[in-house]
Amino acid sequence: MALNIVLMGPPGAGKGTQAKKIIQAYAIPHISTGDMFRLAIKEGTKLGLVAKSYIDKGDLVPDDVTIGLVKERLAMDDCKKGYLLDGFPRTIPQAEALEVLSKEIGREVSLVIDIEVEKKELIRRIAGRRVCKNCGAPYHVDTAKPKVEGVCDICGGPLYQRLDDNEAALEVRLTHYEEDTKPLLDFYKKTGKLVVLDGGEGSDRLFEKITSILGEVSDDNH
Repeated sequence: MALNIVLMGPPGAGKGTQAKKIIQAYAIPHISTGDMFRLAIKEGTKLGLVAKSYIDKGDLVPDDVTIGLVKERLAMDDCKKGYLLDGFPRTIPQAEALEVLSKEIGREVSLVIDIEVEKKELIRRIAGRRVCKNCGAPYHVDTAKPKVEGVCDICGGPLYQRLDDNEAALEVRLTHYEEDTKPLLDFYKKTGKLVVLDGGEGSDRLFEKITSILGEVSDDNH
C-alpha cells in the first residue's frame, strides 16, 4: 500500500537527512514546495506560469495556486507508491485543502511525522553549520569536520557560514515555526495521523524508529 507522508519539524531538526533516507529506502518522491514550483515552471504548466508571475515579483504564491500545484504533483505517476511532502502544508487552510484534494485523487495522507529537537540542540546544530562555497557540500564544526579546517574535502573550496545560520536568525525562524506549526500539529493530532519523534537521538536511531512506524502503517493499510 502507498506510504503518503508529511514530514514536519523545526529548522535544524534533521528533516533533510531523514527525507533522503526515506526516499531511498521506499523509492518514493521527495516533494518540497520549492522543487514543485521549479518543475511546474520548467514544464510550463498553466499553474506553473501563474506561480512564476508571483515568484518573479518576489511575492508569496497564493494558497489556491500552491494547492493546485500540489494536487497536480501528487497525481503524477511517480506518486503511485507514495510520496514524502516537505514544506507543505504550512497553515490550517493548506492542511484542510490537502485532506480534500488527496482524497479526490485517491492519495490520502497516511502519516504525519514531526521531528522535535530541544532549542539548545537546534542552536548548536545550526550555528555550527558550514558549507562549501564551490560545491555546496555540508560540514559541521562538531560533528562533520573537514580534514583541513576551512577547506572542502571534496573540491578544496573554502567553507563559509550562511548568514542565517546563527542564533539570532534561528530565534526568528523558530518563533515563526512555532506560531505557524503548533495549530497544524493539533490539527493532525485530531486526525490520528500524527507521530512525534525525538530528533535528538541521532540520525540512525531516528531512522530505525521511522522505519518501524512505516512498517506498521503499511501493514495497517493492507
